[in-house]
Amino acid sequence: MLQILGKTSSINVRKVLWTCAELGLPFEQEDWGSGFRATHVPEFLALNPNGMVPVIKDGEFVLWESNSIIRYLAGRYHGEALYPADPCERAKCDQWIDWQASELNRSWSYAFLAMVRRSPAHQDSREIDVSWANWTRHMAIVERQLEFTGAFIAGPSFSLADIPIALSVNRWLETPLRHDDFRAVAAYMERLATREGFREYCRNGTP
Repeated sequence: MLQILGKTSSINVRKVLWTCAELGLPFEQEDWGSGFRATHVPEFLALNPNGMVPVIKDGEFVLWESNSIIRYLAGRYHGEALYPADPCERAKCDQWIDWQASELNRSWSYAFLAMVRRSPAHQDSREIDVSWANWTRHMAIVERQLEFTGAFIAGPSFSLADIPIALSVNRWLETPLRHDDFRAVAAYMERLATREGFREYCRNGTP
């Protein structure tokens, strides 16, 4: 059975858990990371030299990096409805998956660590304001894309790209700062509420 190593409070672990829910894929999950089993012990570093979660073990196959994992699972376990075989449609998914990791993730770091994690090292009010403004600017990109598609982030149908994007939207909504009135984003989250994986691993009160 597929093994998932990583604590369920991690946004990147929840990408993998939600993907498994969409695929109807059974798994065993072990809590690793801050507050649980340490990831900088030799046992874990042998699996991921970065000492970060998630890691999966699928039989003898080991993989880390959350976006690589969800792509692998969709490809390995007949997830064509999530991750299309057509190169153009797949590329649309990939651009949003990669954008979430390379751009959107970076925008929230300071504000999230300050307001949610309460990190003592991230309490400069000016830096919080700058980070929040940058995060909101990136959320405006999501808003415009959802206005364009009228449905989901990569087009009219739910896709693998919606998993990291929706988790990021949830994090934005759960951070206690003033939020712009992004109506397409609000409608998007309501649209996703019919999905069991969304309810269990995204809109569950965990940022």
